Amino acid sequence: MVGAAMRSEATAAAEHKGKEIMHDPFAMRPFFGYNFGHYLQHWLSMEERTTKPMPKIFHVNWFRKSENGGFLWPGFGDNVRVVDWILQRVDRQDSAVESAVGFIPKPGAIPLSGLKEKVDMDELFSLPKEFWLQEVKQISKYFTEQVGEDLPNEIWEELEKLQARVQRM
Repeated sequence: MVGAAMRSEATAAAEHKGKEIMHDPFAMRPFFGYNFGHYLQHWLSMEERTTKPMPKIFHVNWFRKSENGGFLWPGFGDNVRVVDWILQRVDRQDSAVESAVGFIPKPGAIPLSGLKEKVDMDELFSLPKEFWLQEVKQISKYFTEQVGEDLPNEIWEELEKLQARVQRM
């Protein structure tokens, strides 16, 4: 569901102009050659066709901004700190806590020593309920209008679970 609902800034390949933030599943919207719902069903069916472990999916917003407009994370070379945390998770290290939107780093799981700027980790990993209520609404609208009946039930179910968790926040 995370990959199917992804949004990003439109690129030159997209059908929209400007720096519009749009739903762009897997960053592949301009390149889909067939029905997106069928594409998602294909991805979901892969687990049934192999004995190998499926890839883990992580969602990172490198560009989240604070209320005063500054970036919450320094980016660039410091992104490797987050990648290291992701690798810890893949190795099943106990470095995350469950939240309404998925697993997020435990306090101290991402090393901050040596950063040039102070990072407010509480704000970085905050989950504003109003934002997430709107996010679920936007995702539902996108799925309804752009994918419709072809959206696999498993993805609708995940969205419904997310909505219920956000409502309980």
